[in-house]
Amino acid sequence: MDSTETPEKPEDIAHAATPLSGVDVIRDNLRRLPNKPGVYRMFDQHRDLLYVGKARSLKNRVGSYAKLGGHTQRIARMISLTRSMEFVVTQSETEALLLEANLIKKLKPRFNIILRDDKSFPHILIREDHEAPQALKHRGARKKKGQYFGPFASAGAVDRTLDTLQKAFLLRTCTDNIYATRSRPCMLHQMGRCSAPCTGLVSLEDYAGLVDQAARFMRGEGVELQAQLSTDMEQAAADMDYERAARLRDRIRALSAVRASQSVNPDNLVEADVFAIHTEAGQSCVQAFFFRAGQNWGATAYYPKHDRDDEAASVLAAFLTQFYDDKPVPKLILLSHDIEDAALMAEALELRAGRKVEIRSPQRGEKKGIVQQASLNAREALGRKLAETQSQQKILAAVQKVFDLPEPPKRIEVYDNSHIQGSNMVGGMIVATPDGYDKSSYRKFNIKDADLEPGDDYGMMREVMRRRFSRLQKETEDFAAERRTPPTPVGGAGSAQGAETEGGTPAGHLPPSGMDGGQDQPHPERARSGQSKDRPPTWPDLVLIDGGLGQLSAVRETIAELGYAEGDLNLVAIAKGPDRNAGSEQFFRPNRAPFQLPPQDPALYYLQRLRDEAHRWAIGAHRAKRAKQATSNPLDEIPGVGASRKKALLHRFGSAKAVSRATVADLQTAEGVSQALAQRIYDHFQKS
Repeated sequence: MDSTETPEKPEDIAHAATPLSGVDVIRDNLRRLPNKPGVYRMFDQHRDLLYVGKARSLKNRVGSYAKLGGHTQRIARMISLTRSMEFVVTQSETEALLLEANLIKKLKPRFNIILRDDKSFPHILIREDHEAPQALKHRGARKKKGQYFGPFASAGAVDRTLDTLQKAFLLRTCTDNIYATRSRPCMLHQMGRCSAPCTGLVSLEDYAGLVDQAARFMRGEGVELQAQLSTDMEQAAADMDYERAARLRDRIRALSAVRASQSVNPDNLVEADVFAIHTEAGQSCVQAFFFRAGQNWGATAYYPKHDRDDEAASVLAAFLTQFYDDKPVPKLILLSHDIEDAALMAEALELRAGRKVEIRSPQRGEKKGIVQQASLNAREALGRKLAETQSQQKILAAVQKVFDLPEPPKRIEVYDNSHIQGSNMVGGMIVATPDGYDKSSYRKFNIKDADLEPGDDYGMMREVMRRRFSRLQKETEDFAAERRTPPTPVGGAGSAQGAETEGGTPAGHLPPSGMDGGQDQPHPERARSGQSKDRPPTWPDLVLIDGGLGQLSAVRETIAELGYAEGDLNLVAIAKGPDRNAGSEQFFRPNRAPFQLPPQDPALYYLQRLRDEAHRWAIGAHRAKRAKQATSNPLDEIPGVGASRKKALLHRFGSAKAVSRATVADLQTAEGVSQALAQRIYDHFQKS
């Protein structure tokens, strides 16, 4: 069973909604449970999801909660808050494990161990949808046809490997537009880093051979390739083709440099992920190393959310099930701790990968040394994290004091705009939390208002605020409606269905108010400073605007038009002083006099960093938009004009502007342009 779906034919077990609580709820459900594998969910009085678990036998596993005593403080607290339960029966325990991981990752229950800071890893893609395949960095869904290699722990690791592919295999990295319009080799060819298939300096057949060699290198055949290149170099020298021998020599050097830089790799560790956990002060760090093709493709650290009482092995096991929910599984997984049900987890990962997967905790040898190295990195990373957390809490407390907030802010949104003389106008939003920048929540806004005067900063800010807070309005309405929606009766006396479908609404997100006669209180982890319980987690505790009184006034007018009350949002504008020196910033708040902070105030330094990060994000979005516009070609907008025909048209007429002035008869003189296509091109420019 795919972990993103429920079993093909799940058996849903309904239960009656009763005013029972805690152990009584569990015992009431226990009478109707089968001795079969499945997944169970526990909810509180507001239908907030407390816990998701899997079981080889639902009856036995849930029955363990009904026993008095023997529970940790966290489990005892979870049981006491339970007001209802839901169940899904699966065909096997393996399917239950996959479904459990998927639900935990989607719904993030309060009492589960949660993988935080999850992200998609960058890969290297060697495309196969072009006559001269391109090697490029790729992140996200695999929609393009080609060979994907990864994961890499960071964009830097990808860049270093792409650099190797350029030096050793001379693959192009340019875009298709640049490739189609080249009339002579670029600088990379002059530097010996590209074979220049764009201008025919290498035949497409020979270039395909280079692509195949690069793919073999990425699959771990570097030693064999180096031996083959050495043989070819000796043969070229014997044939007195010294230029070719020199090029082969340079490629061999590039491969040798890569192998030398990978000296920390065990010789027989070709494809493996290494995970080591270190726990201290109730927090944990999981350090991950990724080995592919016999090379270390980088490392990254994770900080899963869990209870202080959780053991390191159980945290590591929960981390693994969620980590591989949407990532490729290697042949070998090395762990710093022995985990419970390692065989079951291996079976689940084999089901997903379609091949054998081995999970080991090495006790000796080179693999043990790699795990120890990962453990050392985990310990040092957690030490840095703990130090940063303490410092961050103090800074947020200072921000709270500066702006008179009820409590330290948990979500800060910062806004900035970027343009050059009104062109390529872009707005940017960044989000900061107690854990640092939440880059998955960053947003950029392409300014769309056609009536906006070029360079109107106030108008740009109004559009950004209107779009952002209109969306927040809808999120708030949906969130409040979900909390007020009672469970749908299904059979029996008001029972809740246990099935979870991919297209349906997760049951853990539908908490009704006032259930079981209790007070309708907000979730303790969801409550915000001075906020209603009906406000979603995306509601900002502080809105920081890069600008002065004018920008603040524009924002206030916009959110008032949307129906927000004066005190709903904490608005602050930050502007540099007359000399625009850092440290002389002025802060503007509604109905308050502007003020400055002392130069050494830690809150000032933190707010400056937030402002600078928003500026960096907005500038980056503007530059990307400007670069895209600079490299765009009007011919790209015409259906039927691909890379080869565009190249032929540009060779024939010299520029897109000249193509736009050509007659239908002239257009047909370009290679590959039929009368129908020529008419289409002519009509396109006439309409323009």
